[in-house]
Amino acid sequence: MQSDKERLKELLKEHSLMFGQFVLVSGKKSNFYFDSKKTTLLPEGAYLVSREILRLIREEGIEAEAIGGMTLGADPIVCPVAAVSQLEGPPLRAFIVRKEAKGHGTARQIEGNLRAGCRVIVVDDVVTTAGSTLKAINAVVQAGYEVAAVIALVDREEGGTEKLSKWPYYPLFRRSEIFEQAAS
Repeated sequence: MQSDKERLKELLKEHSLMFGQFVLVSGKKSNFYFDSKKTTLLPEGAYLVSREILRLIREEGIEAEAIGGMTLGADPIVCPVAAVSQLEGPPLRAFIVRKEAKGHGTARQIEGNLRAGCRVIVVDDVVTTAGSTLKAINAVVQAGYEVAAVIALVDREEGGTEKLSKWPYYPLFRRSEIFEQAAS
């Protein structure tokens, strides 16, 4: 029987991996692109991402109260993880980091119901140079939270890992794993 992780890899290959000419957030040009939302916004994809992230958290003994990241990439990951965590544990609150503090209402950059100073996991859908991930980490640290770990759905293996070496960093998949399956 196929594991949840193998099925998730299959979904990423089928729905999220695209070939062509793309410009990445970093400005770099690439002949492939991971549009992870095409997987994470599927019911099965959201469920499997949640199961795999929670499995990883338990296996690695990561102690945190919340999981979140930069909008928009983290949004379809953190909410399902929080919901499934209520059933499977450990229970995690979700939070979302805005690109900048909103100019009205509470004027917060981080949305969620977090306890002051709590330990959090920062998640990103795809890490290339880690620029977006680092922006989320900086916002979290400035807000007074402690980063317990960083988790990525896919690491493109283009330098982001090294930039995240200050924190425990766990990609669910690396580009080479997805390409390996794409070739088979």
